[in-house]
Amino acid sequence: MNSLIHPVILCGGSGTRLWPLSRSGFPKQFLVLSGDGSNQSLFQQAISRITSVADNHIGLGKTLIVTNEEHRFLALDQLRELKDVQATLLLEPTGKNTAPALTLAALYAQDSSENQEDPILVVTPADQTITNPAAFTKALQSAIAIVKEGAIAILGITPTSPQTGYGYIKVKGDAINNAYTVERFVEKPNEATAKQYLEEGGYFWNGGMFVLKASVWLDALKEFRPDIFGATETAWVARTTDQSDQATFVRPDKEIFSTIPSESIDYAVIEKCPGSKYPIKMVELDAGWNDLGAWDAVWQVGKQDEQGNVTTGDTLITNSKNSLVHASTRLVSAVGVENLIIVETADAVLVADRKNSQDVKHIVNQLESQKREEKNLHRKVSRPWGWYDSVDEGERFKVKRIQVKPGASLSLQMHHHRAEHWIVVKGTAEITNGDQVILLTENQSTYIPQGQTHRLANPGKTPLEIIEVQSGSYLGEDDIVRFEDTYGRS
Repeated sequence: MNSLIHPVILCGGSGTRLWPLSRSGFPKQFLVLSGDGSNQSLFQQAISRITSVADNHIGLGKTLIVTNEEHRFLALDQLRELKDVQATLLLEPTGKNTAPALTLAALYAQDSSENQEDPILVVTPADQTITNPAAFTKALQSAIAIVKEGAIAILGITPTSPQTGYGYIKVKGDAINNAYTVERFVEKPNEATAKQYLEEGGYFWNGGMFVLKASVWLDALKEFRPDIFGATETAWVARTTDQSDQATFVRPDKEIFSTIPSESIDYAVIEKCPGSKYPIKMVELDAGWNDLGAWDAVWQVGKQDEQGNVTTGDTLITNSKNSLVHASTRLVSAVGVENLIIVETADAVLVADRKNSQDVKHIVNQLESQKREEKNLHRKVSRPWGWYDSVDEGERFKVKRIQVKPGASLSLQMHHHRAEHWIVVKGTAEITNGDQVILLTENQSTYIPQGQTHRLANPGKTPLEIIEVQSGSYLGEDDIVRFEDTYGRS
């Protein structure tokens, strides 16, 4: 009998330990970090790994992306680069951890199921990497076979060192048909306990990857955490659905969703399953897994030269060892350094000892307490219509380079505190300026007075690029009054 699976990609989180490359407005799952040469982001890799499991016995249903409103167009842009992936984006109005996220996916899968089938959910975070895809596929196929019999399956990572940053899975007995019985789940241990686990054997890292039927998850959640189930189901019933650029966005009710208790899949259900009426099995995964939780982990999975250095971008290194140097916008050189992390972006540079790379979160906390924008956004900011890059600014002025995708447009808007000059450098611009609508081509320009209603659109088939010069008493991104917006932001 064939199995129908739905990949469920949990695409939340901000990856603060990978600042300054990862920021809340562009978190690590959307970055290319693994160094495997595929040029795919971690998010794209997660989808590709699961969809590749399909064969003559395993059918592929719609891919379910659980993410938030802020990141919906980042996810959509990267989905377009993957061939033959049918996806629905389930948009959380606010982060409530992974248990409500999985519940949204289970409710969607059940509601959309044909012929009363009980869909199988293959659940994975979006921000991990695997260096042996074939081993991952084999383990996942074993897990799917287990779930067909009604059990919950979890992938347990073969431990390679006494890690204190992961939860552990304790199994009992030997594997039968590639599956162990889970005895219990263990919280993150101290170093001595972690070493003991490795010496004893029978302990595996919990990487947060599960396979289970939608009905099993919902029944177990109903039993163990009826408060989460009830509130999430109520928010789901009151959902809205809309299409944007050939994508389906599903939004649970915002007000109801805000009342859902925040809890992880593990705490809400999985850790309560051993010994209950919900059997849980573990399939061992030895496939070069890494959750890239800090820059040291990125160095570990990167392609190292003879001196153990991992480099990205325009870099020059001499007499240096075991370091990671990441250049985003300019030449970065290193001389006579060891065990360092050096990460350059257009507006920030990080230098850290590799062994202290977890402590980058403290820098992010300082940025937040000082309300600095470098915590949230890069200098170059992605938008659903394209991007803008703030190339220069000073008192009462700001200069941006703006690119608009073919057929896309910014919102119809106005500003209370600034005027704008627009110069077209590439493509054709359709400009609404008050009551006038004009077309401008390369080297032509226009002026938008303060308080004037305006819109920028690209009617052409190639990207539009303009230079925008803002002038005024206040130039913040929040000085925008939107009247109409293709992307639901007005």
